[in-house]
Amino acid sequence: MKKTLIGAIVGAVILFLWQFVSWTAMGLHRSAEAYTPKQDSILQYLSTQFSEDGTYFLPTTPDNATKEEQEKLYETMDGKPWAQIAYHKSMNMNMGVNMARGFTIDIVILLLVCWLFKQMSAPSFSTIVAAMIVIGLIGFFNGAYTMHIWFQTRDLTAHLIDALASWGLTGLWLGWWLRRP
Repeated sequence: MKKTLIGAIVGAVILFLWQFVSWTAMGLHRSAEAYTPKQDSILQYLSTQFSEDGTYFLPTTPDNATKEEQEKLYETMDGKPWAQIAYHKSMNMNMGVNMARGFTIDIVILLLVCWLFKQMSAPSFSTIVAAMIVIGLIGFFNGAYTMHIWFQTRDLTAHLIDALASWGLTGLWLGWWLRRP
């Protein structure tokens, strides 16, 4: 249990540090946070249009729309502008809590991964590293890539780099650590 716990905590530190470096120091995801000099007037206008926090897809139909109404909207909007807006009435910059939550979930993820490796009979270093990269790619394909298919995100390559680098580095650690006597 001690080996699993240490493996998970150090692995979580590696994942967490990569996430931090990727989003801050390297700025890999900056393309998904484009600046507009009109941001103040846009936010002011949006605050008059939305009554509550939410993610809005424009254009769309009301929940009770018929299939015919949905199809008509899709036909008339084909090739025209669209937007996805994540609107929040108030920005909460509680970085400490968010970072603690992120690190905690990294520990949980790595505990699950370590448990998986413990179920294998003596996995090799290369098996652990390859499995970790596969786990990263599964997360990438199921999350970032699938969202990109529908919403054309701007930082898809950054997410792929994150998947390969963070899970590969964590795999190197676990491949070494879990195989120690």
